[in-house]
Parts: sequence; C-alpha cells; structure tokens
Amino acid sequence: MTIYESDLPGVGKKFEVELEDGKRLVIVTHNTGKREVFLKPNADADGDKLFDLSDRLARTVGTILEGAYFQPVQTEQVETMLGDETYLEWYGVTDESDFAGQRLAEANIRERTGVSIVAIQRDDELISPPTPETVIEVGDTLVVIGDREDCAEFEELLGDGYVGE
Repeated sequence: MTIYESDLPGVGKKFEVELEDGKRLVIVTHNTGKREVFLKPNADADGDKLFDLSDRLARTVGTILEGAYFQPVQTEQVETMLGDETYLEWYGVTDESDFAGQRLAEANIRERTGVSIVAIQRDDELISPPTPETVIEVGDTLVVIGDREDCAEFEELLGDGYVGE
C-alpha cells in the first residue's frame, strides 16, 4: 500500500491511498480540521466525493477504525503502534497457555519479557488495570504494551500456539 501526501496551500493536506484494485482513496484535511473523502477509479481520474466529516467526528471515526473502541479478536494478533517504539497488542489466551489459571504476579510477565499487561478483556468485562492478584483465564484477551523487541519476546515465550497464534 502506497500513500501519497501533498500540501494544498491555503487549504491543508491531501493524502491519496492506493487501494488493491487500482482505485485511490483521497482524504483532504483542511486547516479548519474538516475532512473530505473522495474515491478515484484510478490515479489520473477525478474523484467522487463520498462524505465529509468535522474534525471531532473524523477523530472518533479514526479511533474506531484503528480499533480503540472495539478490537476484533478473530485475527491471530493485533497491534497498534502508539509511538515510534511503543506497541499495543492483543493476545487471546487458549487452554494450552502456560499462563492460564495463574495470577499476574505468578506469571512474572513483565520481569520475563519487559511488556506490561495493561488490560484484560474477559467476555463483556474490561479489567483495567489488572492487579497482581488478577488471574489469567482461558478466553481472556490480554492487552499488552511494550517495545517491538519486548513484544516479540512475549510472543516467543508464549509460542507453540499458546497465545496470539
């Protein structure tokens, strides 16, 4: 996927996102915060306006698309980059996981990998922040924060299809 960015003097910025079928999604961000979204059938064609959003609504829709409101867990692993080196990732706990049935304090995840479990999604309940006494249960989704290397170490520690695989 390629994204083209260009300045629109006096207006704001334009981003064109190449889609798999050759079409382009065009997002114009005005200096006022307003966003306009267009769809172009190809790079050289004019775009058809799909919709526009206020700054506040665009930010809300963006967080929904990013996964902050609802994170589907059908995928094996989900990650969100929070900064240059910080990731937020979701891992599902299976019945084969070594951590299933352990308290966070017993699992020693932070000491062993460097990541922190910042939340646990359990059915319709969000445990945030979990305490050292919180028990990791089969079916939980662990929300983990750490740098790329620590997340990779966490994933390796949980390897063999235990979590996130």
